[in-house]
Amino acid sequence: MILRITKLGEEILRQKAQPVEEINDEIRQLANDMLETMIDADGVGLAAPQIGRSIRMFVIMADDDVKRVFINPQIIKTSNEVGPYDEGCLSIPQVYESIVRPLKVTVQAYDENGKRFTLDADGLLARCIQHENDHLDGILYIDRGDPDFAKKTEEQFKKRAERAAEKAKEKEAKARRIAAKIAAKNAKKNK
Repeated sequence: MILRITKLGEEILRQKAQPVEEINDEIRQLANDMLETMIDADGVGLAAPQIGRSIRMFVIMADDDVKRVFINPQIIKTSNEVGPYDEGCLSIPQVYESIVRPLKVTVQAYDENGKRFTLDADGLLARCIQHENDHLDGILYIDRGDPDFAKKTEEQFKKRAERAAEKAKEKEAKARRIAAKIAAKNAKKNK
């Protein structure tokens, strides 16, 4: 099932996510839905807060095309060597910024079957792990870049949300007017 992706400005993206208490069928289904949503949106990673769930879980399918599920992940080691990369995010569509991160990471997590694993990653996979893990702590990639860019981006998304809310109100008011006209017509007809 394709899930709704939260956007910059929604409170859940700034909250620290809670650990997954039990890896069960519901969590496995959520992992599948998250992978499906991520692929449908042309993403390479998706964290649970991005679909409205404040739990410590994310999915990734980076350049090796392997679908991975990380539950209660912990980055236990990062390389001293760092590098820039133009990052984007499904919650901040069509906005990219060069972000410097460690080039290699070691992460421990549980998979969707409850099996604990340790993964050494580099390249795009290492970057995705760091990006998605940040989501679990309420950190967005724009927080790791130029503060002016982050502020401008947040203001832009706030204005977008305000315009969308205004359009929704107008649409709702129009629907009410139409319903009232139909009700009035039906009342006349039934007299």
